[in-house]
Amino acid sequence: MKNNAWLIFGLLALVWGMTFLFNKMASTLISPMQIVAVRVVMGFLPVLVFAIVRRSLNWWHLRHIHHFIVMSLLAATVYYYAFAKGISLLPSSVAGMLSGAIPMFSFIAAAIFLRSEPVNMRSIIGLLFGFAGVVAIAKPWNGGTSVDLSGVLYVAVGSGCVGLSFVYARKFLSPLGISPIALCTYQLGFSSITLLVIGDFNGMTKIFDDWKIAAGLFIGLGLLGTGVAFMCYYFLIGKIGAVRTAAVTYIPPVIGLMTGALVLGESVAPSDIIATVAILAGVFIMQSGRTPTPQRASET
Repeated sequence: MKNNAWLIFGLLALVWGMTFLFNKMASTLISPMQIVAVRVVMGFLPVLVFAIVRRSLNWWHLRHIHHFIVMSLLAATVYYYAFAKGISLLPSSVAGMLSGAIPMFSFIAAAIFLRSEPVNMRSIIGLLFGFAGVVAIAKPWNGGTSVDLSGVLYVAVGSGCVGLSFVYARKFLSPLGISPIALCTYQLGFSSITLLVIGDFNGMTKIFDDWKIAAGLFIGLGLLGTGVAFMCYYFLIGKIGAVRTAAVTYIPPVIGLMTGALVLGESVAPSDIIATVAILAGVFIMQSGRTPTPQRASET
């Protein structure tokens, strides 16, 4: 069973890393909002089926509907849209590299709002190290000529939303005792409703002009990269623990970098690789400076 868990760990890292490629390819045909709508709805369907089979949903959960709506915005609607918009403005390799900074935003959000994160010298050094890597990738001194700074900002906003979602889940959802798969179902369900209501779907059929891009969006980004990925994530938390499972976040930036360069032919400078290493090293230093505390699956 443990060997199977590590196989699923590798699968999860792969499908999350490939999302940057699928997102970038889809952005050549349809808008970021349309990409997100497909991603969320396609991700919601397998999660809903799994939750129903597991009998994880209960009517009494709806008394906490306001929390589910907030989480749907932070961890799905706004987060996915900001990333889709950022990826449409940036090379997918750059967006992938920047995504390595997500744990930094999580740490900052927890330190500010929960005050349960230990702010020691080691964590500060790691944070500064990772931030330096982000700045090195963004290259603001070039005035946005090499990297679209608005794209970097969109990715930063998405990362900030994810960080806040961790804090919100830990503070308001963890004490409720609702299963993680149920929380994920409500999160993606309300996000699907929001996107279907506010989305503009004019011209969306263009995605079918290229069946490879359409398959990447519907299957790669939606079904696998969102729905199946969530279920794999919660499975891993139960089998190998939250701390080990969190290590999966180190791999997608590398896969995003590789697929952007190898599949899309995006140019990657040696300085970008060094900056990515700096971000991941900073996150590692920052995480190793934390005092281990019990984690719950619903904190994800």
